[in-house]
Amino acid sequence: MLFSLSSSPLAPTLLLLLLSVPLLFLVAPRLLPPRPSPISLPDELDDLSLFRRAAPDSPSSSSSPPLPSAKSRLGSTNPSPKIAFLFLTNSPLAFSPLWQIFFSNASSPLLYNIYVHADPAVPVPIHPPFTANHFIPSKRTERSSPTLISAARRLLANALLDDRHNAFFALISQHCIPLHSFAYLRKTLFHRSIDHLDYRSFIEIESNVTFMSNRYNARGEGVMLPEVPFNRFKMGSQFFVLTRRHAVAVVRDRRLWRKFRLPCIRDRDSCYPEEHYFPTLLSMEDPGGCTGYTLTRVNWTGMVGGHPHTYGAGEVSPELIYKLRESKFSQHYLFARKFAPDCLDPLLNISDSVIFRD
Repeated sequence: MLFSLSSSPLAPTLLLLLLSVPLLFLVAPRLLPPRPSPISLPDELDDLSLFRRAAPDSPSSSSSPPLPSAKSRLGSTNPSPKIAFLFLTNSPLAFSPLWQIFFSNASSPLLYNIYVHADPAVPVPIHPPFTANHFIPSKRTERSSPTLISAARRLLANALLDDRHNAFFALISQHCIPLHSFAYLRKTLFHRSIDHLDYRSFIEIESNVTFMSNRYNARGEGVMLPEVPFNRFKMGSQFFVLTRRHAVAVVRDRRLWRKFRLPCIRDRDSCYPEEHYFPTLLSMEDPGGCTGYTLTRVNWTGMVGGHPHTYGAGEVSPELIYKLRESKFSQHYLFARKFAPDCLDPLLNISDSVIFRD
């Protein structure tokens, strides 16, 4: 005798289950946690301890930038505010000789600090101006993953802890080069005008990008809610120059990090968390304190595999440097990327006559 669904007392229950299956697929991304983060629990706890020391949850004097105010000037007894250069690398620092010239032209070594986060899986030879003391405790990094956010936060935290006179924090990659002298860079960052007395962070913050929806849903439909509504989700260059108060805000954050630390469950072409976390966080925290643009020039013409154009030795010329400096904003670009290692010699040949001649 054949089983009749319509005559069974279980029919309503079975029918309800069948109708619920499609609904389950729709709401599951909102109800079920995404796959585990690529950041291990020991690494996460280690970072959390560092971040709490660098930027306690309760506001303290460490969050106040040691910058001259409109009513007080740094006197002879007060140290000058410094620039913290944060080098994030997973390969040898090929442009060390160029950076050596850049820093040697500073009027005093007391005007800057250097910090390097080098992927421990890749041997990075140490050459001047970098020393072993400049290398901070580092962890593995992987493209298209939140490990790049963690590395940048680690650099910020170490710089905050190391010197309370670090006032600006410039994130730089191994493929970056300076476009101006140290003196020019410092003057640009610490310039004060009559009608603008507050220092701001130079970080790109974009909203109207065609593929923003794909990036937003890369971790799953609705996963970013409620912390990050779609209209608050921003995009920008990974490379920035932050003020001290914004460096503290980044290191202190726990709320947004819980979302951005989640891995993407869709194609990796939509997963670049480091291009979204920082602009999203700071646009929420202090939009008026950010310029909305970066000081690092990148050429996205001819992008390959998500990578910008990489300049080769044959492209290096005075004209290229002049072109890379040009900006539609009020400041020249101060850095540029992405340069191949074979660009070192031609860059050194024009370092004194072009790059550092302002």
